[in-house]
Amino acid sequence: MADTQRVLVTGATGYIGGRLVPLLLADGRTVRVLVRSPEKLNDVPWRDDVEVVQGDLSDAESVENAFQDVDTVYFLVHSMASGKGFAAQEENIANIVANAAEKAGVQRIVYLGGLHPNEGELSPHMASRTAVGEILLKGAVPAVVFQAGVVIGSGSASFEMIRHLTETLPVMPAPSWVRRKIEPIAVRDVLHYLVEAANLPEGLNRTFDIGSGEVLEYADIMNGYAQVAGLPRRRIYALPIPAPKLAGLWVALVTPIPLAMSRPLVESLQHDAVAKERDIKNYIPVPDGGLTNYHDAVTRALGKEARNEVETTWASASSAADQASEPLPSDPDWAGQTVYVDQRRRGSDVDPAHVWQVIEGIGGKNGWYSLPMAWAIRGVLDKTVGGAGLTRGRRNPATLLTGDVVDWWRVEFLERGTLLRLRAEMRVPGKAWLELRVDPDGDGSVYSQRAIYFPRGLLGRLYWWLIYPFHGLIFPSMAKNITRQAARMAEQDAA
Repeated sequence: MADTQRVLVTGATGYIGGRLVPLLLADGRTVRVLVRSPEKLNDVPWRDDVEVVQGDLSDAESVENAFQDVDTVYFLVHSMASGKGFAAQEENIANIVANAAEKAGVQRIVYLGGLHPNEGELSPHMASRTAVGEILLKGAVPAVVFQAGVVIGSGSASFEMIRHLTETLPVMPAPSWVRRKIEPIAVRDVLHYLVEAANLPEGLNRTFDIGSGEVLEYADIMNGYAQVAGLPRRRIYALPIPAPKLAGLWVALVTPIPLAMSRPLVESLQHDAVAKERDIKNYIPVPDGGLTNYHDAVTRALGKEARNEVETTWASASSAADQASEPLPSDPDWAGQTVYVDQRRRGSDVDPAHVWQVIEGIGGKNGWYSLPMAWAIRGVLDKTVGGAGLTRGRRNPATLLTGDVVDWWRVEFLERGTLLRLRAEMRVPGKAWLELRVDPDGDGSVYSQRAIYFPRGLLGRLYWWLIYPFHGLIFPSMAKNITRQAARMAEQDAA
């Protein structure tokens, strides 16, 4: 097929679709997306490079219109629900897609389903995905149905469940499904197969199992995450009961994943999810460098989090393939590492230069501009557990350089006149930063202050909520007193 092939992507606002579109564009495809809410694409960087069509997959006429003049349709929409009537709705949409593709003259449909056993009762979610694949394969338009297990990448529902369970629970009495065999696959490898599916021989109509080739127990998957994230090995005890509904409720209680999603995820873990055939290698070569092993997939998924950096954004990745493993702005709120933030802003008529003078002189003999006794007590407590405490002071009372010590902080980033970022070196169950910033605002300025905390494990979360009431006292007065001190300096300079 020609490189100028025209493709349509459904699910472009979802996890896989949102990452696939820029790769298809980079591969030279002409891309159209079918979405119910086009406004959800307003902030994606590729918005102006695609044709956006508004429509609903349950409306046969709008689907058929959207499929006109398209060579390949990527059908990447499915529900995580398992309630009454959901399977019939999914099958109805699959029939609409298959029929519309035939009427519009589409040459191929590409669908992403799940790995599942050939025999035995499947969970409602997995049974529905299997039924959708079968409907597409029976249609008049050839279909390529990829079947993948746990997809590893920031934002993937399966990966986020692994992340939050592992980080929250150092000890886990778990149902028997933690001993199920799982073959994970990195999201970048899933996307590799999806992009290359458009180049498969015409008329090919079949399923392909895709995976990393690395088979692990679910308990090993959680401990593999713990190793990459720098957490102690988790103690996981398999109980001789499956209890999928109870386990789904438990996951919803101890993680931010909603119950409507946690229950079908857990129900799908009642069977092994391992590739039964590996024919895909005869049609699509593996990515450059080979398939991604689980350790490397988790490392990519954690991205800058694993490198102790604050920012974790889509634009920060080094290539389109690497970007696929990191977060997207369109990912759900519960996706990504747990981050706690305390942010304060305060405007004043003081010029930015004077506010910056206070910011750059913070710490040491100048102190922290709020409740000095509280800071002193926290410093003593830190020293008693082997931390830096508040006794290190600073190299120079007025100026800072990147890498300088400031009491129990270290200067990580300095944009003189605008931004100071301090990385905590006190003993805390996690990683912490303090950002102080000033921006011009008319004839005055706006001072911004941001405390950022990445908790480690359950203890890290408990620590944040234990000190949270004190933040309500310390940080507002800190912002107020810094701007007041800047105003005093401005008055002294004017006198």
